[in-house]
Amino acid sequence: MVLFIELKNQERADLSTHSEELLFQLPRRDDFANKVSAIKIRVVMPGYGFTSPCYARGFIIPGVLLIMQEFHVDSVTGLNALCDQLRGSEWLAVDTEFMREKSYFPQLCLLQVSNGHLAASVDPLAIDDLAPLLDILYDPATVKIFHAGHQDLEIFYLLRQSLPGPLFDTQLAATLLGLGDQVGYGTLVQQVLDHSLEKGHTRADWSRRPLEQEQLRYALDDVIYLGEVYLKLVASLQEKGRTQWLDDDFARLADPKTYAVDPDESWQRVKGRQRLKGIQLAVLKALSAWREERAITADRPRRWIIKDEVLLELARRMPDEIRQLERIRGLESGTVKRFGETLLDRIAAARKLPKAQWPEEKRRSPRLSINQEAVADLLMCSLRLLAAEEGIMPSVLASQGDIERLILGERELAVLDGWRKLIAGDALLEVLAGRRAPRVEEGKIYLRP
Repeated sequence: MVLFIELKNQERADLSTHSEELLFQLPRRDDFANKVSAIKIRVVMPGYGFTSPCYARGFIIPGVLLIMQEFHVDSVTGLNALCDQLRGSEWLAVDTEFMREKSYFPQLCLLQVSNGHLAASVDPLAIDDLAPLLDILYDPATVKIFHAGHQDLEIFYLLRQSLPGPLFDTQLAATLLGLGDQVGYGTLVQQVLDHSLEKGHTRADWSRRPLEQEQLRYALDDVIYLGEVYLKLVASLQEKGRTQWLDDDFARLADPKTYAVDPDESWQRVKGRQRLKGIQLAVLKALSAWREERAITADRPRRWIIKDEVLLELARRMPDEIRQLERIRGLESGTVKRFGETLLDRIAAARKLPKAQWPEEKRRSPRLSINQEAVADLLMCSLRLLAAEEGIMPSVLASQGDIERLILGERELAVLDGWRKLIAGDALLEVLAGRRAPRVEEGKIYLRP
């Protein structure tokens, strides 16, 4: 059964208030929630400031009857009206749709936001200045909720060279609560709210206009349920006494250094660099820095400037004449014509660097001895026991490689930082020092002093 409600002539009304009255009049019995699969509400609000009527949807989630206004904002007047509704919200669920297949920087195509009462999709291609909305998103009194928010936050960094804290990332929280490592949004909504999201539009071209109604509905789903997920995850964290455990992770997300680009470090992202050594790596670093700078200036993908495999070949051969550049497979003739001399200059300068300035590829850890392999097995057993106690996967805490590096004396490891240290890191160090060990008692294994 679907319940249809139409509200008319709600001149500049706030449906969140009206919703409270509406919910009060609706039956509260469980059988009602079981019978009603959805509530569809059409709200006509003339003069509200939006270019088209706003709509609202109702959702039956186990234990929750959720009514949500929906707006699509594509005008300055509409943006100001939306900001009036969002200002002062305790939290805001945020998501973005962007394109970057043909550019270095992500092109923001849609910004979605919800405060639990309303959800809006804002069209940045139709509105030149998003400052009123950004001011609200950057309000330190409002928690901003993202799911796997690194790429979304990169966009905000590019807009303002700062981040809209305080932040909460539901994917990180889900990991700590044993709901999966890097769990997807749809999967998390299913796990937490027992609701299946419709799939589609994941490969849509969000830069094309006009946007279809189905696209907007899909985009709004990314924030409509996010707030409810957030509330349940926070409640679970509080119940387990882990509310502060994610502070360091969220602080890293909110740190501008996380998103700042250093061209001199870009060589470490070149695939296949491990095949180079010595002066070749110095040449690769110089060429990669130039490519990064050029990609930023032209706002084009790195691979459109020079592909990784071509960079590697240039670093390996270290040509010093244009005719030698012309023989490099994959190096476009147009690139040689425009930037050939620049490339040769970069190569020549790198070749003159003293050995002390050559970059070094991180060496692989040496192989463990037979005795060390036995210790690794003991630590992995301990790790599995510690993870089981918390209801999370061992791989979320540490990998086999992490354990091996721990045995070899490394201490700059994720398992020895933040909440992972609290759950497992300290205990693993005690096992390594011989102060704790797995013991079998009555057919079961425990980690004991």
